[in-house]
Amino acid sequence: MWQSFTGNEEDAIRAEQAVGRDMAQVVREDATGPPDPEIQNLLDDITAQLADRVKNRALHFEVMAVNGNHATAFALPGGFIFVAPALVTLAEHDRDELAFVIGHEMAHVIKRHAIDRILSQKALSMASLATPAARTIAPWIRTVGVQWLEKAYSREQEFEADALGARLMQVSGFDPVGAFRMLDRFRNLDRKTDPLGLGAYLSTHPPIDDRIRHIKEQLHLDI
Repeated sequence: MWQSFTGNEEDAIRAEQAVGRDMAQVVREDATGPPDPEIQNLLDDITAQLADRVKNRALHFEVMAVNGNHATAFALPGGFIFVAPALVTLAEHDRDELAFVIGHEMAHVIKRHAIDRILSQKALSMASLATPAARTIAPWIRTVGVQWLEKAYSREQEFEADALGARLMQVSGFDPVGAFRMLDRFRNLDRKTDPLGLGAYLSTHPPIDDRIRHIKEQLHLDI
């Protein structure tokens, strides 16, 4: 349906990138300050390694560290991905663990989960989104709030993003066990004090044990 409005697949990807670019501008405006250059450089390096193994070369990914009240990671259509420094802190800057976080969000873009979630909103018409000049998405995001971006995908989509993200990190040279370490960190967070403010992020995803089990099944890992 989306491609019928935008043309061929490359046209659809360009339209998604235009939608995501407008949304990303709103997220940047909502940020409370510039990111730590060291964190941004780490994310850039990991993203480049992952993106190099994405088969569809028309897809491009830009991962940005964003300071603000949203301790989370989320993907926008077109490959714009935001990661909160709190997640980098939780992972203790571990490249394999962060590769899983980024790979998971990249998978939401590759599988078109990100654009499908936008298209499901009745307040937005597909025709206007497919026309970059319409500029309808930024005013809508400002109305509903950036926190809307943190809302959950379906359980099936989250499992799909976990599996593809883990496979992507594996073929990119990262240790897939890093995915389990990252998920264990999520599980071990003290939800009562939640010093990093990650409770809301975790609440939008399936149970940790289910996610670990699903990844092991998909990667055929007996660990």
